[in-house]
Amino acid sequence: MFTGIVERMAKVVKTEQEGSNFHFTLQTPVADELKIDQSMAHDGVCLTVVKLFPDRQQYTVTAMEETMNRTNLRFWQPGTEVNVERSMRMDGRFDGHIVQGHVDQTAVCQKIETLDGSWKFHFQFDGDKHFTVEKGSICVNGVSLTVVDSKPGLFSVAIIPYTFAETNFHHIKEGSTVNIEFDVFGKYVARLFSEYMKQQGK
Repeated sequence: MFTGIVERMAKVVKTEQEGSNFHFTLQTPVADELKIDQSMAHDGVCLTVVKLFPDRQQYTVTAMEETMNRTNLRFWQPGTEVNVERSMRMDGRFDGHIVQGHVDQTAVCQKIETLDGSWKFHFQFDGDKHFTVEKGSICVNGVSLTVVDSKPGLFSVAIIPYTFAETNFHHIKEGSTVNIEFDVFGKYVARLFSEYMKQQGK
């Protein structure tokens, strides 16, 4: 479980395919604190550390084919910068919101507005199974954010200078694909309501 508060960025050093699996080697300052079999969020995707290197600056994670198809990992290449967060500690403050690291789908950046000292990013996503609500939580590339505008298949978020500089939001352009995870509580409520409506024959 994660909070959506990005710790650092990691840079993809190497990509390798083995069967239907993809191995990604990344470099980050927190690599020396990692352990084998540890869960870590990468652009919001929970991946397991499978290898550590002697220099303790690099590590490798593996993604299955389903993960590649559902997320923007299929666009990763050497040089790509990724938002990373280690799993939540139980003895610390709970910032952000509950993030499972289970990306629901991707979204495409439609427009970026420059505000007075911040930025407003507009995203579009496909499908009618998920939705957003104004002032609700959403996770974009592993970053816990508050929804500003909400319409069917569309939402926007506001990014302050710190978040813009310390995450890979400064790399997002119009047309960029990002990972999104909808609020888990909202998903449960939507599922229960859908089942209720079925029982009512509606």
